[in-house]
Amino acid sequence: MSRSTLRRAVSAGALCLTATTTAATAAAADAAEVGIGTKRLNIQAGSQVTVKGRVSEPETRRTAALQIQRRGRWVTIDRDRTDAAGRFVLRDRLRAPLSTRARVRLNTGERRSLGRMNVYRSALASWYGPGFIGNRTGCGGRLRAGQLGVANKTLPCGTKVTFRHRGRVVRVPVIDRGPYAGAREYDLTAATAQKLRFRGHGPIQVTR
Repeated sequence: MSRSTLRRAVSAGALCLTATTTAATAAAADAAEVGIGTKRLNIQAGSQVTVKGRVSEPETRRTAALQIQRRGRWVTIDRDRTDAAGRFVLRDRLRAPLSTRARVRLNTGERRSLGRMNVYRSALASWYGPGFIGNRTGCGGRLRAGQLGVANKTLPCGTKVTFRHRGRVVRVPVIDRGPYAGAREYDLTAATAQKLRFRGHGPIQVTR
């Protein structure tokens, strides 16, 4: 390769590098951080979830979407256009119980995790143990002391269920079958009941 050809190649490479750097700088300048001011994600079925936030680059209007995860995919349940100050408000009324991950996603690709969204309904529950410790469970294995879990007649073994009682929340798997008394839907293990400070039998908030 001649010296003139080499100089031209080096010059072209420098121009390409400069263009790439400029493009990356511009992309970084366009990226906005998503700040969350208020979020109401733990609600009773039929109530409204609410997320209020703000983007860090308000001069560029963006669209914010509230998304939840369903069957491994992110589904948008509300959208809002940011105002002149970069603020957005996302709302949706959810009528069915659920427990899933939630996030805010901008149309430019930036994301902000919101943690778990829980929509509760009321169900009757009881608890069992410690006299059942060591007994075989309906899902296989034996009930251990201190084991977190719940019995249910129909949910598949291993299904995660979130419970709320008197401000306390616990998420546990279905590990057994039952209960078989009255109209109760769930039978908490002694350890689960203790975490929730649930005693006897009665109503409890549940996401399934």
